[in-house]
Amino acid sequence: MNDTKQKTVSFVAVLGAFLVVGALVYAMKHYTRPPALNKARVEERKKALAEVQAADQEGLQTYGWADPAKGLVRLKIDRAMELTLAEYKNPAAARSNLVSRADKAGAPAPKINYE
Repeated sequence: MNDTKQKTVSFVAVLGAFLVVGALVYAMKHYTRPPALNKARVEERKKALAEVQAADQEGLQTYGWADPAKGLVRLKIDRAMELTLAEYKNPAAARSNLVSRADKAGAPAPKINYE
């Protein structure tokens, strides 16, 4: 009889623990849910996405300066791929050229003397 009573108490304790955890999960889900998006916020996000995508396309499809201080230019993606394929006909020279360009791109900008 004592063994049955102990099993019942253990079962009720485990069940209670699961119910408490379930209630906590429900409460956290309820209180941490972000507010619903209204139409104005949806339009704002769509506009921001369109601006980012336009800037990405401009970066891929136009020439320009990436970092004028270091003399780095941005090429059209098609032209950059053509140059890369042509350069890698000699892999050893291409690797050394790539390393030197990476060093140049990662170097700190020259200090400007304002005197």
